[in-house]
Amino acid sequence: MKPDRRYGERLPAYFDALCAAPEMTRLRDVGMNCGCEYTSFKLFRRIKPYSRFEHSLSTAQIVWHFTGDPVQAAAALFHDIATPAFSHSVDFLRGDSLRQESTEAGTDRIILSSKEICRILRENGIAPEDVVDYHRYPIADNQAPRLSADRLEYTLGNLLHYRLRAPGFLRRYYLDLTLTENEDEEPELAFRDVLTAIAFGYDALKCSRIYVSPEDRYAMQMLSELLKRALDRGVIGEDDLMGTEPQLIRKLQSDPSSKTEWKRFRALKRMVTEECDAPVELRRVIPAKKRCIDPLVEGRGRLSAICREFEADLNLFLQEDQSGWLCAK
Repeated sequence: MKPDRRYGERLPAYFDALCAAPEMTRLRDVGMNCGCEYTSFKLFRRIKPYSRFEHSLSTAQIVWHFTGDPVQAAAALFHDIATPAFSHSVDFLRGDSLRQESTEAGTDRIILSSKEICRILRENGIAPEDVVDYHRYPIADNQAPRLSADRLEYTLGNLLHYRLRAPGFLRRYYLDLTLTENEDEEPELAFRDVLTAIAFGYDALKCSRIYVSPEDRYAMQMLSELLKRALDRGVIGEDDLMGTEPQLIRKLQSDPSSKTEWKRFRALKRMVTEECDAPVELRRVIPAKKRCIDPLVEGRGRLSAICREFEADLNLFLQEDQSGWLCAK
């Protein structure tokens, strides 16, 4: 396995076999951007491909670097194994746009029902039951707005893939991190240098705003409605959601109505703000989960307690209203 271009960490050799399991290789064709990248919005037009597989492997590498524990690294590797095609747009489909956790359902079932994954784990002294829930391991995952390997990876990954930062800049963030104890005496990633923490905090906030931008929320809602209609008509089944995005798209395009709807979804390119230009049938009120990070600085506490300007900007983001209608064409 080649070391990741951002982290340069080599996992134990048997992780190659874990990554080759079909349950993991499926994630190579499941994107991190929830189907938004298929639209024509300017925000997503230049985004580089970024898969759930890349994110999962990179999260495992981060956990391995900071813990040296193969159990925690394997739990991190598998944390998105149950993610469906179009990722969190399926949470919108299931009425879970504010928590976006329904897509985690089935993680334990998928891992424990894979004879290949269970065999590889047991051969290397790991009980499969110990890797089915990465929430058990604070470095892999913790309560927002704390910094976990998962949150760190998708922040650095999106900064790269949205072309907001160059790889070398992201590497400086990574090299400044260390392990410390947080206010609850749990291990947490922390920055050594306060200026680096401030830069990262604001970069993470840029990503946070993208995740709940009008374009992002509208695209995810409209894609979820497209999928709902296709399910209701029997064009696709629940099992199709657990395939790859190319497979699901081909199935949608095999039906004349869904093909037309998919083409219309792909053509979305601009938000409409004037009522006269926004047909009522295309307007949506779309509340969505606000993801954010308030990182620790070693020996000094949360960035929000150190930098009052960051605290104000973070609070402003968290208080932003999502009750207005959105419309796009």
